Amino acid sequence: MRNKLLLGNWKMNKTTTEAKEFAAAASSLLEIASAHHVDIGVAPSFLSLEAVRKALPAAFIVSAQNVNEHDHGAYTGEVSIPMLKDIGIDWAIIGHSERRSYNAETSLACNAKIKALLAAGMTPVYCLGESLETFEKGETKAFVSTQLKEGLKDLTPDEARKVIIAYEPIWAIGTGKSATKEIAEDVIGFIRRTLREHFGPVSEDMRILYGGSVKPNNVREYMECPNIDGALVGGASLNIDSYRELLEGMI
Repeated sequence: MRNKLLLGNWKMNKTTTEAKEFAAAASSLLEIASAHHVDIGVAPSFLSLEAVRKALPAAFIVSAQNVNEHDHGAYTGEVSIPMLKDIGIDWAIIGHSERRSYNAETSLACNAKIKALLAAGMTPVYCLGESLETFEKGETKAFVSTQLKEGLKDLTPDEARKVIIAYEPIWAIGTGKSATKEIAEDVIGFIRRTLREHFGPVSEDMRILYGGSVKPNNVREYMECPNIDGALVGGASLNIDSYRELLEGMI
């Protein structure tokens, strides 16, 4: 049985002070989540990672929003895997649409990061999804299939099993629009079938999240879909009351 996963991506929000206040209020949610087989976590900015990690129990996931695949070197402004591990961080979001759009990050670049994370014993959350233009052309599945093949290139089934996949249609991120549960389940079911073709039975162990304007008032309908194992949530994860409501909608 795959545990559900609620992961809040804070993007460029919250000062460290604000992040610690959230963490102090969020600790009590872990017992509720654990009782219902739901894993919960947040992805703060680099500046707040250590403070949030120290403020929360070990079972509460604290993820980076990005990482560089190199251990060290002349990569100004970047953060390495050893730097994250040194402060107790062992998850990282890779390939979010905003990284792809604003930083020209490609699926093959994500592949290098995923391999480096896995080699270090860390958990990658690999994001993929299509633009509105691609969606309207009916090319979603072909587009997502390419992102999957390139991002997970050369992984063994055992390595692939450790990757979390997050399907986030770009047209539904921060727009207030959201894919219907039927659209989300159809695409995520396709993703699972594609994973099965490439990695075999381990695809049934892999968690696939939906993200794209997930809110307390719609999270439950997504969680009712058999192939959707959780949610990667942006704005609705910033407020502790909203985060709690998201969790309640998943149990």
